Amino acid sequence: MRRVSALATIATLTGVALTALATPATAAPNGPKPPSPGDTVTLAEHLVGPLTFDVTPNGTLYIGQDFAGLLTKVSGGASETLATGPGIAAVSTLGDVVTWGEREGDMTQVLASRLMQRAADGTVTSIDVLAWEQANNPDASAEYGFRDLAPDCLAQIPPFLLPFVGPHGGAIDTHVYGSLMLKDVTYVADAGANAVLVVDAAGNISTVAVLPPSSFVATDELAASFGLPECVVGHDFITEPVPTDVELGADGWLYVTSLPGGPEDVSLGARGAVYRVNPATGEVQLYASGFAGATGLAVAPNGTVFVAELFGDQVSVITKRGEVSSFADLPFPAGIEWQSGRLYVSTDVFGDGKVVSIGLR
Repeated sequence: MRRVSALATIATLTGVALTALATPATAAPNGPKPPSPGDTVTLAEHLVGPLTFDVTPNGTLYIGQDFAGLLTKVSGGASETLATGPGIAAVSTLGDVVTWGEREGDMTQVLASRLMQRAADGTVTSIDVLAWEQANNPDASAEYGFRDLAPDCLAQIPPFLLPFVGPHGGAIDTHVYGSLMLKDVTYVADAGANAVLVVDAAGNISTVAVLPPSSFVATDELAASFGLPECVVGHDFITEPVPTDVELGADGWLYVTSLPGGPEDVSLGARGAVYRVNPATGEVQLYASGFAGATGLAVAPNGTVFVAELFGDQVSVITKRGEVSSFADLPFPAGIEWQSGRLYVSTDVFGDGKVVSIGLR
């Protein structure tokens, strides 16, 4: 029940039939009409786990095929492998420079976590994010798990589960899952560190903000499935946040998607969220919630936000008034980007993955 690597959790759900939970429309009668999808064009296909990608103004795609460990460039119909590595995610670009993340480990531990960058001349540099996490652990003082159980109830929890479900702070973990390259800095949505990080041009890492946790009430069914005593039923379980993507809005705030943590599918409801984060002060505001697996987001120049709901089989749209509605039905969408008036989405990410371009009207 402890929040583990987002990739590891998502990978375990491959091939599982999940119930689609559409986010209800809440548009006011006199509010601005949200956009609707226009033409759809397939730009790349036969991809293996395209969880994150980026697209340049000229239409070049840089795709992280996470399950295959490939960073792929697609331009003019031609495909080129730029890098190989474990758990490739967090793909973003700035001009001819491309950034991505790599993670080694499993669901219980991280062995390596790196922020990689490939310059225009092909030179590749690496920043050791795990070393920074080990030295700083920004959510070490957070309080997760069952926080209000009586001592006799805690004593009934199996010893191997107690570190995960008993009261605990943030563990040493890092998964560079989403990134955003700007002129002088790169922002990182770290799904393991539970935080938004910033990396300067010299490679120095610092914390922008730790996202707030979410919670759910333990049920009889949940206790039985995890081998927990009946005394936990009815108590709140505080889950770790799982930042998955970060974008910059026209208002100067960062917009960040987050999975709810433990479990991250829809078995306990659609609990994914979008937050606004002030990059200067670290202030965090909940922007919208109720998403079935918010793994990626795109922000249009007019402030409209699009959210890929991995477990809801849809892309949702949030207007500038904060109203949420369904934009397009797509199977297992994960990455999403806005470019030159069109929306780009990676879809079918657990099967024959592809990246499509969708017009707006």
